[in-house]
Amino acid sequence: MPTVIIDKNTIVSKFVAELRDVSIQTDRMRFRQNVERIGQIFAYEISKTFSYVEKEVETPLGIAKVSLPNERIVIASIIRAGLPLQQGLLSYFEDADNAFVSAYRRHHKDGTFEINLEYVTCPDLSDCVLILADPMLATGSSFAATLDVLNRYGTPKVIHLVTIIASSYGISYLKRTHPRCKIWTGAVDEELTAKSYIVPGLGDAGDLLFGAKLQD
Repeated sequence: MPTVIIDKNTIVSKFVAELRDVSIQTDRMRFRQNVERIGQIFAYEISKTFSYVEKEVETPLGIAKVSLPNERIVIASIIRAGLPLQQGLLSYFEDADNAFVSAYRRHHKDGTFEINLEYVTCPDLSDCVLILADPMLATGSSFAATLDVLNRYGTPKVIHLVTIIASSYGISYLKRTHPRCKIWTGAVDEELTAKSYIVPGLGDAGDLLFGAKLQD
């Protein structure tokens, strides 16, 4: 399973830097826009992996031969944080079908947690290109649990995982548990805290996107 990092010496590095910057994070609209912009860039990069067919289109002056993607695309997001990233992908893949999965950490008093899945809506995934989006890949548990539940809806021919910041631990975990997937990320951080938060990371992406939450 290859991992593609596209932050170095591209405009993505600017957007990632702004997402990390505590002085800029207070601008919630800018934070959401940067996440969406990164989704658009990932969409362009992923499109290079598609198969294409040649077709003809009529212009005012003649016939032009063009190459068009020949894929059925399904974009899935882990809500709530994955929604702006999904929107960025969807703005380029406007004909894609969409899936939504509610996956979150349920913490225990001893500091451990489990991934809780409460809601899934998904089209047929058989032989599609599946793109699964979530801004943060920490332990990889949310991605893994989501992939496991999506497996009930058919077998995609290709799976792309799109995230903005990944931990090296999470990447290694997914390489072991879901080796078919290709990971696209804007940055890789080496450290996880005792509570499995990415360091330096950027904080809680969901809260920064949509506001703080009350949670038992």
